[in-house]
Amino acid sequence: MRALAILLLVLAGLVPARAETLITSLSNHRVLINSNYTGTQIAVFGAIERDAQTVARATTYDVVVTVRGPHQFLTVREKERLGPVWINQEQQKFPSVPAYISVMTSRPITEITSEQLRQRQKIGLESIINANDFTYARDGADKPFREALHRLKTQEGLYIEDERGVTFLTSDIFRAAIPLPATAPPGNYEVDVTLFADTVILARTSTSFELVKTGFEERIGVVARDWSLLYGLATAAIAIFFGWLANVIFRRD
Repeated sequence: MRALAILLLVLAGLVPARAETLITSLSNHRVLINSNYTGTQIAVFGAIERDAQTVARATTYDVVVTVRGPHQFLTVREKERLGPVWINQEQQKFPSVPAYISVMTSRPITEITSEQLRQRQKIGLESIINANDFTYARDGADKPFREALHRLKTQEGLYIEDERGVTFLTSDIFRAAIPLPATAPPGNYEVDVTLFADTVILARTSTSFELVKTGFEERIGVVARDWSLLYGLATAAIAIFFGWLANVIFRRD
């Protein structure tokens, strides 16, 4: 009943509608991976629309674009050197983490909004990694493993944070480029665009694109996934054949 009453008030014009509306579009919703794929970029375009009753704000807008790739199960292990070898020590399991995260902002995120809101809304790479649903642990003992995961993924080019990655072409139109390295895994990528002003969220919108293998790589992937036993036997047979062939070629009589 309460929600119905609010809706009727909005329709009657007694409660003002949202002042800003965020409209976004991607340059491509489907990226094909073939044998020559070396990485690419997808452009995000956005426009901010105000209703007729809203005057222009005294402060400028800020935009945060967050991209999350397909989720995966990861285990981060602590290694210790014992003489000439490295041995595994403690480990931390991450049951469902994005294989790819990219956060692009119009200026440093610490200047856009407060730390409390970033943690609550999971805005910014650090806030996403430190979120409670990132691991099973809740006592803070997993912090070194989170930091290690962050470092390793950053080195692979899969966790990216660009504090100047969003460019305003006009006061109401912006653009960002999502970098997709060759190591980015295939799957669905979610794009979340958040509009800020005076450290407050004004609007939010989401879209997505897909990274898809094509050609010979796709067929090999399908066989490996759907016919894993056959794929394993065929791989072993090919390895044995080439080993035997090399022995015959280089054999000394």
